[in-house]
Amino acid sequence: MNKTSDDPKQSRREELGAAFLSGGELYQRVRPGYPEAASRWLVPPEARRVIDLGAGTGKFTERLVERGLEVIAVDPSADMLSQLSERFPQVHTMLGSAEDFAVPDASVDAVLVAQAWHWFEPVSASAEIARVLRPGGWLGLIWNQLDVRVPWVHRLSRIMHAGDVHRPEVVPALGPQFSPPESHLSHWSQSLDTSELIELVKSRSYYLRASEQNRSRLLGNLDWYLFEHLGFSPGERLELPYLTLAWRAAKLTASSPS
Repeated sequence: MNKTSDDPKQSRREELGAAFLSGGELYQRVRPGYPEAASRWLVPPEARRVIDLGAGTGKFTERLVERGLEVIAVDPSADMLSQLSERFPQVHTMLGSAEDFAVPDASVDAVLVAQAWHWFEPVSASAEIARVLRPGGWLGLIWNQLDVRVPWVHRLSRIMHAGDVHRPEVVPALGPQFSPPESHLSHWSQSLDTSELIELVKSRSYYLRASEQNRSRLLGNLDWYLFEHLGFSPGERLELPYLTLAWRAAKLTASSPS
């Protein structure tokens, strides 16, 4: 993944992020996609060539391909990218980290980061992204997250150790190469059954890195919560509420204020 860091927070990000170096099939099967309105808002109208950074299995790539864009998908996991290539053979894939990927200077109109910015070191990632963007190009960030304003979802997020829940008013940290970011918020839900929800939990970084004992405890708590406390039947369908948070910022020119 990224280079080893002396920063404890970055080292922890790297440790958890390493969980996604495999498991591409599960991720692709159970993770939700992204709302069209948020995805469209995130990309410059005149964009032609873009990077999906931290592309994973191509959940967000799908929205970019639908728009007819030329897409470069960058990710540190060959397993994830193999899933992406099966679905979108026209997309150029590239192994790389957010801080170092082999794309020429000033060659793309936008760099999009879906569900991954919290894994990056923002200062060095911002510098590398600014390097590959054309003047005025956009950096777009997007997250799906459980809508924890809903009480039963809030408790579910605690049981599944969903750590990527961001407050909508908190602005992501970007480097000085970018303008103050604008925000966009979407409300929607994912339709899935109880077995799919359990598989969704198994695709999370906490579960993937947990010991067998902790995995067993988590699944036991989840089983109790879904079937005894909430009263769902095995296989019953439910609507899982989400928020999608999106942020976009333009690359500043040398003469622009930072």
